Amino acid sequence: MIRTSFNDGWQVRPKVNPFSELSGQAVPFIPVTLPHDAMIGQPRTAPGGDVTLDRAAGAYFPGGVFEYRKVFAVPEEYRGKRVFLEFEGVHRDATVYINGDYAGQRPYGYSHFHIDADRFLRFGQDNEIRVEARAHRDSRWYTGAGIYRDTWLLVGEAVRIVPDGLRVTTPDIDGSRAVVEVVTLVANDSIEVRTFPVVTEIRDASGGVVASDVSRVTVLPGEPATVRQRLYVPSPGLWSPETPTLYSCRVVLGDVDEETVSFGIRSLQLDPEHGLRINGETVKLRGSCVHHDNGVLGAATYGRAEERRVRILKEAGFNAIRSSHQPMSKPMLDACDRLGMLVVDETFDVWTIGKSEFDYSLSFPEWWERDVEAMVAKDVNHPSVIMYSIGNEIPETGSPFGAVWGRRLAEKVRSLDPTRYVTNAVNGMLAVMSELAVLQQQWLEQAAKDGVGINTLMAEADDAMNTVSSSELVTERTAESFAVLDVAGMNYAEGRYALDRDLFPNRIILGTETFPTHIDGNWELVKQYGHVIGDFTWTGWDYLGEVGIGRPQYRTEGDGPLQPHNAPYPYLVADCGDIDITGYRRPASYYREIVLGLRAEPYIAVRRPEHHGRIWAGSPWAWSHTVSSWTWPGYDGKPITVEVYSDAHEVELIGNGTSLGRRPVGPKHRFRTEFDIVHTPGELVAVAYRDGVETSRTSLRSADGPVRLTAKAEREVVGATGGDLAYVTLNLTDGQGTRHTAADRPVRVEVSGAAELIGFGSAAPSTEERFDAAERHTYEGRALAVLRPTGVGKISLIASAPGCDPVAVVVTAE
Repeated sequence: MIRTSFNDGWQVRPKVNPFSELSGQAVPFIPVTLPHDAMIGQPRTAPGGDVTLDRAAGAYFPGGVFEYRKVFAVPEEYRGKRVFLEFEGVHRDATVYINGDYAGQRPYGYSHFHIDADRFLRFGQDNEIRVEARAHRDSRWYTGAGIYRDTWLLVGEAVRIVPDGLRVTTPDIDGSRAVVEVVTLVANDSIEVRTFPVVTEIRDASGGVVASDVSRVTVLPGEPATVRQRLYVPSPGLWSPETPTLYSCRVVLGDVDEETVSFGIRSLQLDPEHGLRINGETVKLRGSCVHHDNGVLGAATYGRAEERRVRILKEAGFNAIRSSHQPMSKPMLDACDRLGMLVVDETFDVWTIGKSEFDYSLSFPEWWERDVEAMVAKDVNHPSVIMYSIGNEIPETGSPFGAVWGRRLAEKVRSLDPTRYVTNAVNGMLAVMSELAVLQQQWLEQAAKDGVGINTLMAEADDAMNTVSSSELVTERTAESFAVLDVAGMNYAEGRYALDRDLFPNRIILGTETFPTHIDGNWELVKQYGHVIGDFTWTGWDYLGEVGIGRPQYRTEGDGPLQPHNAPYPYLVADCGDIDITGYRRPASYYREIVLGLRAEPYIAVRRPEHHGRIWAGSPWAWSHTVSSWTWPGYDGKPITVEVYSDAHEVELIGNGTSLGRRPVGPKHRFRTEFDIVHTPGELVAVAYRDGVETSRTSLRSADGPVRLTAKAEREVVGATGGDLAYVTLNLTDGQGTRHTAADRPVRVEVSGAAELIGFGSAAPSTEERFDAAERHTYEGRALAVLRPTGVGKISLIASAPGCDPVAVVVTAE
């Protein structure tokens, strides 16, 4: 079918009651270009009183019902053809009307779906489509709202290759050739029996044909036909994270239709001794959980934004992404294929038991099969996808009926795609939540015998989760739910890794969600045990909503209970990512890189001196309250703590040429050490030693002199179409380029030429500023502007800030 972007020419407004509109209370439509997040521009409000979970989950953005409309011409020559509209994602409870008539719906906000449109169309004239979307207390994170992913118009003949109907797999590979199986589904909506030749070509990255086949297919009216062809690629280039080699497969159906997809040739193997093998080589998953939002863009899914996230995550040392907790977007899958990032794609956060008042559990029993089918259809040609997750922290997994549901989902996935593995991210504590009272009594009795109190025994959330997850109760209650899987996904349950090697010798484990503060111990277990295939941190990239779970917290002696799990308004982000919402790597990211053996140089992180001496009380998702900066005006001569991360035997800290001490570091010391010193501006150097010999060094320098505003575009040339974006980073620096982390101020931007400003913000965890404004304060000396090209030509951005000379950046869209 001919696929054309359907993103232009839309309008949106809050949904209004038609009777109210008749009485004159009309709400005007405003023009938008898709993808579009209708929620990110809504005013955030404080809930009043205590933090409420539903409001904090959504970053204090309001819910709402939003109505999109588009008027589009349908030419007369479309008469007699099949016309479909494809939506890659609408959040949530999408309902589609064409020329006033109900045309279809999709409750789940993360499934792509098709609307059979031609029966509603008026040929040779303008037509109107309206789409309603609702988002209201339906998730545990910021979801956004509206048509936040791409849309497409598909036009084809009555006999055609169905959408998502071309599937390519590589079931048999050796050094001399690869078997490529091409399955094409052909539909016939005419009243005639039709027979066509089917020509299939496989091309390599240079465009050369490496395999081809010609077949024939007869298609009966109303009865789809499956064409199955086996082709043989000689001396195949194998896809892997290190060498992401891609091929294309083009299928031509007579003179009526054609379809092309990209794919990779690679093999997967799994066993408790060797773990996960890709092309025969054991691969340990260095994983990042990610939510679907794009920071300053909200939930809007642009191809360039998705590719940028994948690129930065890979540069930070990750080789795998778990899409949490919903199917990954098509542009991100494409980026993972191109850049060599492995994917665990996840279906749902809920099954039959809800976690929010109006979540997908209300629709799950009726829609789960169609949504699983949509995810697999989207993923099946992507070599980056190695595993499907059928859920996340599903409470039902601790019950027999939950195990039945798990088996249904797992077998459904296998029936659609037997070439990949199935997991489920199980939280043992949640699976036995209703029976925790029994466990608590057992712990109290044991604590009394040991002479300690229950508060001491269960002082930390991470200890609590591991203690519960390692209990006999969880072992028994989750046994069947794990047995239906290929890989036992475990959230916050590293205590089971060694235990299950003996209890369940055939069980293969993946740490599907782990605390970032545990990576050193977790990675040692991953390396030690063959049946443990990887670790996915919560989280690799910070996200909107679930606000403040990783925020810094302090307490003093005599304080009452800790603050709530979530932070009060105006907190905006979870504040627990290795990488912040603008794509900037935080200290935890460099620590992880060192633990994973990917960085030789030490790394210096400095604790904020205003909190020196206070008792740390952050959650296990919270990294130390550090910044990689030696610029602390107002704290000269005052105490300050410097953290140094390294895999060396020792590190020496040198301030302005004077040694400030030498301390052991490396694996035996959790790859980190601390120096309590007095802040003196200048240069701070960390030197790493192994067996007494210097191996590497790194340094920080204080910003000095007047503050300068700088602007730098990530790319000087961007595409004028196709979801490309221009990212411009704004920094406050001194004359030598050292960032002024303590000189934050408002920055205003003006954009002219062939682009519009679609997002402007910083990584500030708590703020009332908006992403759709032209002025934002920097955070730790940084801000990020994102521009969407509107055509071919020059794009100009001029930025200004108090006390700084204006700066300009020019980008070309072509």
